[in-house]
Amino acid sequence: MQARSHVGKSAKNSISAISSLQNLLIKRRLLILATTGILATPPLIAIALRGHQLFQYDDTLRAPDEKISALLNGEQLVPPPPLPPEVFATREVEQIRPALVDASRDWNLLDADFRTRLLLVYKIMHEQYGYDMALLEGYRSPDRQDRLAKLGGSVTNAAAFQSYHQYGLAADNAFLRDGKLVISEKDPWAMRGYQLYGQVAEQVGLTWGGRWKMMDLGHVEYHKPGFVLGRKPPGAK
Repeated sequence: MQARSHVGKSAKNSISAISSLQNLLIKRRLLILATTGILATPPLIAIALRGHQLFQYDDTLRAPDEKISALLNGEQLVPPPPLPPEVFATREVEQIRPALVDASRDWNLLDADFRTRLLLVYKIMHEQYGYDMALLEGYRSPDRQDRLAKLGGSVTNAAAFQSYHQYGLAADNAFLRDGKLVISEKDPWAMRGYQLYGQVAEQVGLTWGGRWKMMDLGHVEYHKPGFVLGRKPPGAK
């Protein structure tokens, strides 16, 4: 009887031990799963958010890519109508951009490749973002470049033939709102416009002055393959 009782107790103890071990494993498994879920949640959220942002950004990039493809397939881009001279002669404009009245805004003086890319920027800015752009200055003569350089670094640090303007490979641009030029980035609407403008300009292969240490938000230039800055154009004095 004692032996049978002892065996019964041993069996009960074994069953109890196995049951306790199973409960412990279940609890630990739940704890491990819960801990894994907690640790995994932030990265998953970050990936989800990042994926959403990349999707939105890809959407932003897709339209310009399609525009560029269409352009390469023969889409014809036409410069906007010239603005009245008085638009460039207001006190506000003069304070921000001295001597702008005498600047050249002749699209025909720009390099053909650069002109096409810049017109594409104008088109995308208007159709995709609702911004109308205005050419402040395109080609700049060597004499004018030297005159502007004498006004100080706040205007330009480049002397004649040190600027892409002399080669028709640069342009300064701003926005047109209600028939008036908006140049200053202190206007939040203009600041947002410059950010979009810089993004679009870079997408079509232009260099944006907004990335420079001395930012020039409205400036873009085309670093044309094979071109060397500093060489005088044929016939230049």
